Parts: sequence; C-alpha cells; structure tokens
Amino acid sequence: MYYGKVEICGLDTSKLKTLTSEEKRELLLRASGGDGAARDELIFANLRLVLSVIQRFSGSRENMDDLFQVGCIGLLKSIDRFDLDKEVEFSTYAVPMIIGEVRRYLRDNASLRVSRSLRDLAYKALTVREETLRHENREATLDEIAKALGVGVHEVTEAMSSVADPVSLYEPIYNDGADPIYVMDQISDESCSDEAWLENIALKEALSKLTPRERSIIELRYYGGKTQTEIAARIGISQAQVSRLEKSALSQIRKQM
Repeated sequence: MYYGKVEICGLDTSKLKTLTSEEKRELLLRASGGDGAARDELIFANLRLVLSVIQRFSGSRENMDDLFQVGCIGLLKSIDRFDLDKEVEFSTYAVPMIIGEVRRYLRDNASLRVSRSLRDLAYKALTVREETLRHENREATLDEIAKALGVGVHEVTEAMSSVADPVSLYEPIYNDGADPIYVMDQISDESCSDEAWLENIALKEALSKLTPRERSIIELRYYGGKTQTEIAARIGISQAQVSRLEKSALSQIRKQM
C-alpha cells in the first residue's frame, strides 16, 4: 500500500465508480438473481469501502495488500448474503462482515498460538471497546468490558494480551541520531549478571569447605526445602544437633564469602 495514494494490489481506487443507493440496490437485486456482471460491478464499486476498513488494522504486522484481499472476501460474502428485504444500507451490513473476515485472518495467522476461546473473547472485548468509542467517544474501561461480556476483569486482560502483536527484541525504542536503543537493551537477567556469577562461585567454594554432614544439612535445608525435624530423622541425629550444625555451617559460609 502506498500511503500518499489510493493504490493497493496494483489497483487505483480513485478511478473506481461511485454508486448511488438506487444503483446499488438495482445491482444487488440483479446479483441475487445470478447476474455475474452486476456482481462484479458491485465488487469494484465497493473496493474503496474495503480499503477504508482495513486501514484500521494498519498497526498490525501483516502486509496491507494481504489484508485488502482478505477484506475483499468479506465483501463478496456481504454481496452474496445481503437481504434486500431489510431496511439497511449495504455498507452498514458489509463493514462488520469485512472486519470479521480480517480479524479471523489475523487470529488464525497470529505469531503466537492461543486457544480459540481466548481469541474469541479477545475479539468480543475489542468489539465492545470499538462500540464504546464510536457511540461515546471514549475508551471503555476493563471493568465495563468485563461487565458487558459477563466475565472477570482478569479474563479480559488475559484475552486482550493474547492477541497483541509480539515485540521483537531488536525493536528500536529510542534513537537520538547515534546508536539506537533496542528492547533487549532494557531487559536484564539478574541471575546471569557478573555479580551473581561470582557469588555462585564463592558459595560453591564455601560449601566445599564444610564437613560432609554440614554440607548435607545445608543442601537438604535450603535446596531440598526440608525442616530440621525431617533432616534429623533422615540422617539419624536429634533436631537440636541439626540446628547447631546448621548455625555453625552458615557462620562458616558467611566468613568464606
């Protein structure tokens, strides 16, 4: 898509014919009777509508030409299923159909796979948010969305997070003209820091200087999650002896480190 023009998939939509309501109705009537030429004319006359709908998905990582083609599938379904007996404009019926088709495509082609029920809840939540924005010109709160859908706020939060686009670790978040700062530059793993690495070496060195019984008590107590009573029963001494040996071992470790 070229943002300075109205060209997409090699098609210049500015050259497409604009139909009046009467012309649309006449073409829909003919198309419903099997007139292929009328159906084709309806398709081309409404490609601008598809373009306007997919622009709301411009923030996604999908190619806009692909989304345009998916939107056209929604347009085709709208033409084939439109009920002329209902007092509603064709565009009013077609827009939700096109949006639904695009959303299904985005859902089924998401980078991260999540359950269908979670995705469905997410898109229902997004629909509530869009309706609130359109009718009240404001963003719906999570509480309002949860109440409208009859679910908990936590479920809404989890569902909406599941359909958010993943961010690359190499996504630039700041650039002052010099070297950019990437997402990965803001992420750290303290367990792998130089300090933690050196501390781990010192701890292993300190443990190696304990007696076999003291080392066994420390490992069972702090790595095995055992109580002093459980350790006492396991190695055949009293709980008081375990307590004394543990204190002595900890004191030695502190001195070593």
